[in-house]
Amino acid sequence: MRKIIPYGKHYIDEDDINSVVEVLKYKNLTQGDEVDSFEREVAKYVGAKYAVAMSSWTAGLHLANRALGIKEGDKVITSPITFVATSNSVIYCGAEPVFSDIDSNSINICPKKLEQTIKDNSNIKAIIPVHYGGVPCDMESISVIAKKYNLSIIEDAAHALGAKYSDGSMVGSCKFSHMTGFSFHPVKSIAAGEGGMITTNDENIHKKLIRLRSHGINKLDDSFINIKQSKSEGLSNPWYYEMQDLGYNYRITDFQSALGKSQLKKLNLFIDRRIDLVKRYDKAFSKFKYLKTIQSEFRAKSSHHLYVVKINFKKINITRAELMIKLRDYGIITQVHYIPVTQHPFYEKLGYNSENIKNSINFYNMCLTLPLYYSLKDDEQDYIIEKIHQIIEEK
Repeated sequence: MRKIIPYGKHYIDEDDINSVVEVLKYKNLTQGDEVDSFEREVAKYVGAKYAVAMSSWTAGLHLANRALGIKEGDKVITSPITFVATSNSVIYCGAEPVFSDIDSNSINICPKKLEQTIKDNSNIKAIIPVHYGGVPCDMESISVIAKKYNLSIIEDAAHALGAKYSDGSMVGSCKFSHMTGFSFHPVKSIAAGEGGMITTNDENIHKKLIRLRSHGINKLDDSFINIKQSKSEGLSNPWYYEMQDLGYNYRITDFQSALGKSQLKKLNLFIDRRIDLVKRYDKAFSKFKYLKTIQSEFRAKSSHHLYVVKINFKKINITRAELMIKLRDYGIITQVHYIPVTQHPFYEKLGYNSENIKNSINFYNMCLTLPLYYSLKDDEQDYIIEKIHQIIEEK
């Protein structure tokens, strides 16, 4: 049976396994110390004051919008080249997502187009820039625009744990935003099975996130509202807690957090290997005529979550589907990141179209994601390159 090379894959070693077993044997499975410890270590790594872990980054996006007070009648701008969770989170709050086109080089939201989108719409309350493939958006420019129009920023950094801004500061430091969020899905920079985390430097936002994550119940040093109920004859009631808002059960487990902590120790190692693989791809594809690399000028800042190329399928006389199927027959799994959100039936029914996102459509029509992960071997990568060349040349 032919070995399958996926487009993305997690890496688990004995240290990871032992960290989870330790929790399963001796510690709380949920609502214990491992969650707090994981949050502290991520906050320290990225240089933020606070971090809040949750069951997924999708849950995190929902919480982030809620923490900002996004509600019905509000609009939030994001990129059309993203997974649907980004814009769905806005709809969860009863608000309206607005899509602003990408820059063709970075594949991130274009600051110039962003400002025009703000001018063309009323009731814009926030921006959710998406760090596509691990390349940070131009947050310096986006931050200036947000301040000009008094807008909040939530960075969707699902792809970008370990990435850096142009000034060397870490994505997640929230130097240019109110919040930044990460994903710990198995194909991301580090894996926790599932899970997500929001970082922030705002104490009030931190408290809101903690509360919303767990049913809207007060946590940390939140003061009680019903003071009389919290005490008996001057003594604090040990059982007492308050639901102060409508929240959710978006908690992450302790064994997931233990795995995340163990993985975090290897993050720089993971990224270094991805950089080596990216360099090998770049060198090999520099000789191709109708297959071009993207985001090449941003390599030094990226966390290298994805390796995406643009292919002129008309010139090579083969469709993307045909190429993907042929590669699959060789055991090579590729993917497309992403179908523009506006082209999904759910969004079409809401009245969205693709008229003002031409760069996004052009990119979608040409893009293909190739395998990239820590344990991908040089000979496996050579095999991928060889088969791509073979298929294209056959045509």
